[in-house]
Amino acid sequence: MRSKYELEYTMNCSSKVLFSRLSTPEGLSEWFAENVNVEGDLFTFIWNNTETKARLSALKENKLVRFEWLDVVDEEENYFEFRLSIDELTSDLALHITDFADTDEKEDAVSLWDSQISDLKRLLGI
Repeated sequence: MRSKYELEYTMNCSSKVLFSRLSTPEGLSEWFAENVNVEGDLFTFIWNNTETKARLSALKENKLVRFEWLDVVDEEENYFEFRLSIDELTSDLALHITDFADTDEKEDAVSLWDSQISDLKRLLGI
């Protein structure tokens, strides 16, 4: 049984700079996957010579990116999403990640996101 989880990371950079790392094949291949190819709205993510395809299903400039995995059968649990928000009081930029994992794999999945976001922050110099 897969369950939805959400993560939030404070990112001390401009939303425009961060958004390009979340929405373009060039940006995603710098921190998210070893390589990313795109054909229309179809993204191919490559890790350890394994390809996984996802469709870009939502895009709101500097706000939201959603990818739907093509190999996940359950339509409710077949996506991952990056959402940006700015705190009105502090003006801090937050990156919200929505993803799904099997209950017994959630801890590993969260740990992987933490590691990837750490790479992204290093890339952005924050």
